[in-house]
Amino acid sequence: MAGLAAALQSLGAEAVVSAPADQEFVELLERAGAELAPSFMPIRQWISEKAKPSAPADFSMLTAEMIAAQYEAIGAAAGGCDAIVGTGLMPSAAAAQCVAEKLGVPYSHATFCPLFLPSHHHRPYPYPGHPLPPEVTDPRALWDLNAQHMNALFGGAVNAHRASIGLPAVENVRDHVFTDRPLLASDPVLWPWERTELCDAVQTGAWILPDERPLPAELEAFLEAGAPPVYVGFGSIALQSTKDAARTAIEAIRARGRRVVLARGWVDASPIDDRDDCLLVGEVNQQALFRRVAAVVHHGGAGTTTTAARAGAPQVVVPQIVDQPFWAARVAGLGIGVAHDGPAPTFESLSVALNTALAPETRARAAGVAGTMRADGAMVAAKLLIDAVSRERRLG
Repeated sequence: MAGLAAALQSLGAEAVVSAPADQEFVELLERAGAELAPSFMPIRQWISEKAKPSAPADFSMLTAEMIAAQYEAIGAAAGGCDAIVGTGLMPSAAAAQCVAEKLGVPYSHATFCPLFLPSHHHRPYPYPGHPLPPEVTDPRALWDLNAQHMNALFGGAVNAHRASIGLPAVENVRDHVFTDRPLLASDPVLWPWERTELCDAVQTGAWILPDERPLPAELEAFLEAGAPPVYVGFGSIALQSTKDAARTAIEAIRARGRRVVLARGWVDASPIDDRDDCLLVGEVNQQALFRRVAAVVHHGGAGTTTTAARAGAPQVVVPQIVDQPFWAARVAGLGIGVAHDGPAPTFESLSVALNTALAPETRARAAGVAGTMRADGAMVAAKLLIDAVSRERRLG
């Protein structure tokens, strides 16, 4: 969204981003030159206080709480705006859409992964408490079930909020919030969207904010002091499994005679000893760093996967949740890295993965794929949005 905001502003439009006020997001939007309008709660606070409901009633209550709070936050940010782009968790996107409907301005839904959009080419991701029947194999039938599951999980809270602000109820929450023509902010080389009658998505390419920051002096010196190291980082996935995976990765990388750049991440990873072959870093310019490492070991988030692929860095993806196993499979299918089987690697399993990732043919393939990827997805989306607003004004 920061990349989209920067692209919009380069075209002369004003962009306001309603986002969690965690410090890293504040700094990111400052770099994008975009105004931050804080959402109702910082994301780390939400994770620690709210994100572990123990019963369906708790989930319904949290859904209703998020919709109402986000409606207020987004409504305060959107005054005077000509259009709203919503993304994120279903309650937040539904709240953004409600604001657009009340203001009478166009609404666009955006998602960063094809997995979440209905298509007869892939199965939906099952929601907790709503497993997909193993005997049902037709993707169309499964996406019908997905709509029913999302209605069961979110429909009551969404429609209750809509009624409270004078909007009519909707029968299919998923299709209403996702809209007939969502924006798909993902790279078509990594995961091409295939035409389907279930959803008319527009794949713009990934929304990337160019990062011109220099690397920290200590990191620059470390990179210059020897052969390219292996990067290890699990981003915002703050699970014990990622902390354990980072420690295992250090051991496996060292066994191959390689050095390590270890990202602290939200899990607060740390080196396993004080040897000088492992450097701990905070939030840095990955676009610059990944061009200078031998491989990237990570969780398979859409952003990290795309950044590593664009840099031509071979990848070892240790997927943890939701869409990450699918990005891992795409990396393996393209031959630009390895998809680890499961979230908890052993020394042996990571050693095997590193053998493949560090092979010359994998690096050559990664470099070749990098050369086919575009970086203009945010600009494509920005032009589409500006054109939509212009059409709306002419019709109005």
